[in-house]
Amino acid sequence: MGYEIRSALRPALVLLLLFALVTGLAYPLAITGVAQLVFPRRANGSLVADDAGRIVGSALIGQRFASPRYFHGRPSAAGDKGYDARNSSGSNLGPASKALADRIRRDVAALRAGGVTGPIPADLVTASASGLDPDISPAAARVQVARVAAARGMPVALLFELIDHATRRPALGLPGEPRVNVLLLNRQLDRLSATIAR
Repeated sequence: MGYEIRSALRPALVLLLLFALVTGLAYPLAITGVAQLVFPRRANGSLVADDAGRIVGSALIGQRFASPRYFHGRPSAAGDKGYDARNSSGSNLGPASKALADRIRRDVAALRAGGVTGPIPADLVTASASGLDPDISPAAARVQVARVAAARGMPVALLFELIDHATRRPALGLPGEPRVNVLLLNRQLDRLSATIAR
């Protein structure tokens, strides 16, 4: 009986070690190597740098823009103050939640105080599931144009053109909604503003 267990145990342990090495070490290293060769920017987090080469964020992770001079992203429930990449999550508040309704009312009031008129796109007052969504809808960017134009002293038509240029549509005719990456839009806005100031 002892011999039978030992003879069955050895191949099982060898296979366990072999598969652990293949799936836990060799495969991840191979995929990482291929990603670094084929998509190095994406494999390293799609980092965005300013003109001096300093990293200012990632195109994949939303961040807070509070100044009226910038376009604002979706609200975030990630972490205590929002946009905490270490604590990515939604609020888990349901549609009947009083806390959610109160937060949305405050967000709508803040948008109205900031000059937004007419219908407010839902993505400006609702957080995404991760709390870190870097994109907003083109409509959410357009309703902010008056505030940004007034804060920067820029023509409204120029900002609408900037949004149209920054809008990304689903590739290859796949289903999905058009979107605007807030960080990249604000980087283009800074460049455009600097060009006009010259």
